[in-house]
Amino acid sequence: MTTPSNRQTVAEIEKSLRYIAHIIKQKGREILSNYTITPPQFVALQWLLEEGDMTIGELSNKMFLACSTTTDLVDRMEKSELVMRVKDTNDRRVVRIHLLEEGARIIEEVIEKRQDYLEKTLIQFSSEEILLLQQNLDRLHREMNKE
Repeated sequence: MTTPSNRQTVAEIEKSLRYIAHIIKQKGREILSNYTITPPQFVALQWLLEEGDMTIGELSNKMFLACSTTTDLVDRMEKSELVMRVKDTNDRRVVRIHLLEEGARIIEEVIEKRQDYLEKTLIQFSSEEILLLQQNLDRLHREMNKE
């Protein structure tokens, strides 16, 4: 049962998460400004790093973009030698997008810089508070994925 005080707390949590997501996004864009990739390219490369090779359609679904938009994005990344198109070994009609070494290097570097920023932000937190925060965020993520 939801009480008015619980509802207010939920509203405050939602607001905090929204503000935190915005700050992380802005900090990420600051970091990206030192690289030759755009924010959408970063997202695409990150998906490829985490999930492995995928088709344009699969990548489009992950990024909530039209296939034509994703195709243009992949074309630009291919020209920059961040990704390459490869024929699927099981079905040669299927083309997969493969992350190249330079694309992986950029993503890993940017993520490391984002983690450095977060680590500096958490310096005032105790080890226990950091662990509890991580556990609660993991739990929240799991619960959201159930829906």
